[in-house]
Parts: sequence; structure tokens; C-alpha cells
Amino acid sequence: MLQPMFSMELGGHRPGFLPVLLALLIIAWAEVSPVWLQKEQAAVPRVLSKKESFLLLSLHNRLRSKVHPPAANMQRMDWSENLARWAQARAALCGAPVLHPELAPRTALHVGWNMQLLPRGSTTFAQVVGLWFVEGQQYSHTTAECFQNTTCIHYTQLVWATSSQLGCGRHPCSGDQAEMEAFVCAYSPGGNWEVNGKTVTPYKKGPSCSLCTASVSGCFKAWDHAGGLCEVPRNPCRMSCRNHGHLNVSTCHCHCPPGYTGRYCQVRCSVQCVHGRFREEECSCICDIGYGGAQCDIKVHFPFHTCDLRIDGDCFLVSSEADTYYGAKMKCQEKGGVLVQIESQKVQDILAFYLDHLETTNEVTNSDFETRNFWIGLTYKTAKDSFRWTTGEHQSFTSFAFGQPDNQGFGNCVELQASAAFNWNDQRCKTRNRYICQFAQEHILRWNSGP
Repeated sequence: MLQPMFSMELGGHRPGFLPVLLALLIIAWAEVSPVWLQKEQAAVPRVLSKKESFLLLSLHNRLRSKVHPPAANMQRMDWSENLARWAQARAALCGAPVLHPELAPRTALHVGWNMQLLPRGSTTFAQVVGLWFVEGQQYSHTTAECFQNTTCIHYTQLVWATSSQLGCGRHPCSGDQAEMEAFVCAYSPGGNWEVNGKTVTPYKKGPSCSLCTASVSGCFKAWDHAGGLCEVPRNPCRMSCRNHGHLNVSTCHCHCPPGYTGRYCQVRCSVQCVHGRFREEECSCICDIGYGGAQCDIKVHFPFHTCDLRIDGDCFLVSSEADTYYGAKMKCQEKGGVLVQIESQKVQDILAFYLDHLETTNEVTNSDFETRNFWIGLTYKTAKDSFRWTTGEHQSFTSFAFGQPDNQGFGNCVELQASAAFNWNDQRCKTRNRYICQFAQEHILRWNSGP
């Protein structure tokens, strides 16, 4: 059965109201915080400035990142104005007990409290929080207990791993013979619990962020933090878009501004397609029939003498050199063609037969590379989550080898793989393969016959 744990360390006794103040000189507890405080808090002025609130929050997170042994599930705290108002209301009571037993427990919230009364002007709030953290030297994480005759419950609440909301307040308190100041911090959810008389450890030890839960799977680490703190992932895609691109966190795709492309909008793209259309995903041009070159500004002539195969009137040119996918694509385009688009079993069978017999005789002209595979004009488009031909058309026919594609987004480009009887395999685009250029009938008919 879970029970809130609280303790009190008494100071000296003086006549009048002072004994109550000194009795609460050092007090901390985790309890069910009554809802009635919301009704009283309106009359209590806000004392902490935004700057002090920020400093206290930063200090809490920094100290929570420095626990020893390291914490595997320590959450990053956020500031709660509602908790701050509650803390201010409690500070205004100067430690006086607040009991409203008529409230049903189910109408209350679990909030943990750290409170300290000290002579006014003797210290700052940040130093008070530092004193609470120093109590950790009197705590054994192994036994989950304070050392004998010591208190450390301020520390255990401060470093309670699942406490993710913080609010603090301070208030001057007048006694018969002394001027005091109350420092109060409220934590939600609260901590310092016992199970069957055994204190619950405030956090699980291990490498920072190694035991974050699914709801707080992010890992926050500031420059002055010793370890990371679990937080709600602000960027579950673990990526960012450059050059003012916008990240769609539901699809993990970047929407790039004009002039940029690439997965992260990292590629400056200012290609002018003179006789063609622009392909934003690849930052390249698809040339009109009869034109080639990177910007489709070169009038090309059909190279009849270079046709290695004729299939249904289309011309296929098999290279004897190796290049990357995009290098191969550009070389086909410079000739006025495209990387081959295999859209039927007939074309696949004829190409596979031809390449299989070519394999023993055709040599790669660049002796630095030895490749038996051939690029075709098919790539995986992350924005469309599918394979597309270079021209943008959706792939309808497929001849992927057994178990392929296995890389997809990591192996963006597609090759005819010799070891798989020239069926298809997805491969990294930087691989150097031979390639096949295709000149369709519509290309051939519109080519100039001149030199």
C-alpha cells in the first residue's frame, strides 16, 4: 500500500508564535494537496519574477542531471504557474498546518513539497535549493535510506525521477522575536513514498536516458548538464530541416523552400530547365524529346550506331563504363535518352538474357571498378513512400529478386543484379555500376538526322 512519507526536524523553543516557525525550520513532505488552495491563492501576490522562476527551474534540471549514481529515468522538469501559485499560498501560511478532512481524497492531486524557513535575508532561493541537493551526501541509493540521525527527504523529492512539474514561492514571516522567510517548492507528481515500510528509491540508476518511457522518449541535455533528462520528444523524427525548411513531424519529411531540395533541404537547387521540366526531389531536369544536358539546353542527334538492342522499336544502349546512379542518369540524358524503364516482363526477359551473355565478354573501361550490375531508372521516393521511375511515373511492373527490396530508403536506387539473374535489387546510389540508356520511339522520331 502506498503511503506518503513525511518527517519534521525541530528547532529550539521560544514563547509565542516563534516555536511554530522554528519547528518548521526544515520540513519537507509529499502529500495529497487539497483543491481548496485554488480558492485562496487569488489573494496571494506573485513574488517570484520570471527571471527567478527560470533560474530555479534551470537549477533543478541541472542538479537532477548530476545525481550519483547516474539516473537512467530522470525526467526534465517544466515550470507550472499553477504549482507556483500553490507554493506561494503555502509559503504565505509560513508553515502552519492546513487540514481539510472533509474533502474526499479523490478530489485532490498528489503534490510533493519542499519547504524551509530561514532568517530573512540570510540566503537566496537558489542557495536553499543547493542545500536540499547537498542532503544527497546523507543518502544511500543502494539501501534507499538516509544515513542514521540525518534527513535527506528534501533531496529525494528534488531528484524524484517522475516529478516533471515545478512551482516555487517565497514569503516573509513575522514572529515575536525574529523575522523569517519561507521558501516553498511544489512538485508534481510528488515523491517520497513508502511501500510496506520500505522507502521507494527516487530514480533508477544507469546511463542517462537509457530507461526513458515511450511518452518521454526524448533526451534533453544542456551545455551545463552532466547527464541527459527524459522529456517529451519535441522532434520524434530526430532530424531537422535546413535552410528554413519545414518539418512535418507526422511524416518526418521536409518541405523545402524554393531553391532547395534534398531530404534535409541541404541541397541548393537553382537548375534552369531550358527545354524540360524540373524534378524537385532530385534537383534535376527531365528533358523534352530531342534535348539533353544538365539544363536540357543541348539539341541532340540520335546515335543510331550505338543501339545494342532494339525492343519494340525502342533502342537500348548498354554502357561499358561504371558510374554512380546520378552520374549514369546524366550521361543518358546527355545522349538524349533516359535510364532504362522496364515496364513489362518481355523487356525484363530480353535484357536479362542479353546481359547474361554479355557478361563474359563485356569489360568495364575503367579498370578501377569491377561491377557486374547495371543501373535502371528506378529510385525510392521518400516523399511518396514508393519506387518511381526517373520520369516520375509510378512503378507498376516489378521484378525484384527474392527478399528485395530490403533497404528501400537506405538503398534508394535500383540495379539489375547479376547474382540474382539480373532481377532487381535496391542499392545505395553512390555505388558505381554500369548502366543502360533507353531511347524510346518518340525520342527517335524527333531526333535530327544531321551530324
